[in-house]
Amino acid sequence: MTDPGERGVLFERLPADTPALCEIIQGLILHVHWAEQYGVKLSEERRNEQNLRRVSRQLERIIELDERPLTEARPLENRLVGTCRDYSTFLAAILRHQGVPARARCGFGAYFEPNSYADHWTCEYWKTSEGRWATVDAQLDDFQRDALNITFNTFDMPEGQFLPAGKAWQICRADKADPEVFGIFEMHGMWFIAGNLVRDLLSLNKVELLPWDGWGLMPEFEQQDFSDAYLEYIDRLAELTLAGNEAFPEIRSIYETDERLQTPPGWEP
Repeated sequence: MTDPGERGVLFERLPADTPALCEIIQGLILHVHWAEQYGVKLSEERRNEQNLRRVSRQLERIIELDERPLTEARPLENRLVGTCRDYSTFLAAILRHQGVPARARCGFGAYFEPNSYADHWTCEYWKTSEGRWATVDAQLDDFQRDALNITFNTFDMPEGQFLPAGKAWQICRADKADPEVFGIFEMHGMWFIAGNLVRDLLSLNKVELLPWDGWGLMPEFEQQDFSDAYLEYIDRLAELTLAGNEAFPEIRSIYETDERLQTPPGWEP
């Protein structure tokens, strides 16, 4: 999903500094659910841009809207309409193009509403000097940081501000948190957490789904009943998505061998 294809030339000569890259991305994308707070009223046609899965197609649309270099921030009404997932995959795409290991992560943010964990995506990149993955929220510009009263470093986020879906699953399974505080809009609970966990596993395999894509291992809307075998399997997936780099061969093997993780017939990437 993050391969820019022939549009990769647009990534040439972009800065290697993560905060600078986030600022560039924020000047290219407008979050569909923040648009009105910026004073932008979106048509249904523009809202449909959030369904573009591939960075290559997103780049095409960005240039259709405004053909200037990516380093020049677009007027709000000329930015690609997307979601948190798109800020994250876009940053991962640029960093990978620059040779930096990076990956989009699906989970929950603790900083959008008090006492709740909102459905959210971030980006991790490998910080070689420290031998660890650093978490970046590429969506949060100055306007959003002020609106949300963000005081932590969004370019290297402290532990606990963003929970990968596997962590949310584990703490809820251990009765250390209420599953109903995890989700978005009217969608909350273990079924939603499990869906995000599967999306996170797929993202670790460079299959970055849209937030509303769902099939196979992802539960149905508001599903409450899960077999013991399903719970044990999701427990294992959660453990793997939170493990170190050494777990990746097993993560890859599960993705390649479990048909429930494969995209369904007729699915258009």
